[in-house]
Amino acid sequence: MCPKSPAESRQIILNVIIGAATVSYPFLIWFSADYFQPRSMALGLAGLFLLRYWLQKQRKSAGLAESRLILACALFLLLGALVNDADWLLAYPVFVSLLFFAVFSFSLIHPPTVVERLARLEFPDLPAHGVLYTRRVTLVWSCFFLGNAAISLLTIFNGDRWLWSLYNGCISYVLMGLLMAAEMAVRRKVKASF
Repeated sequence: MCPKSPAESRQIILNVIIGAATVSYPFLIWFSADYFQPRSMALGLAGLFLLRYWLQKQRKSAGLAESRLILACALFLLLGALVNDADWLLAYPVFVSLLFFAVFSFSLIHPPTVVERLARLEFPDLPAHGVLYTRRVTLVWSCFFLGNAAISLLTIFNGDRWLWSLYNGCISYVLMGLLMAAEMAVRRKVKASF
């Protein structure tokens, strides 16, 4: 489907730039750390998050939870600009993982869980065993995000920025993809019983 107006075209281009910067964050930090002050990098990245927030508000496409996550990331980066310390920027993946851990684990305490809400988009009348399954999946993702935060933190303490970039920019995404693939395989079997 082609964009209907130049404004929509600009919005698509901005979304691609923002998405690319978000995914490539570790490599941007690794490559630019020797050339820019941490404050400059943090302000630039915070600006991208605030632009993303504004774009989603314009389209009214972001839910409240997504908007809060975007603003939390922008606030973290703005605080990083105040601190002006490269380690603050390195801690961003730890912060994001802990943020997702908080969201997923909070939903375990105060159901419905994040995964149940997503499942109910496809199956509004989710049976009891489906609810139990979504609860288990939410627990697995909570553990994943907590473990990911711990490993990300260890890469900071290690002091090797290449290792930090490799884990946070590649290995963590591969692990996340493997977990998604495994969950999708199990989900097919669970869905067959609905």
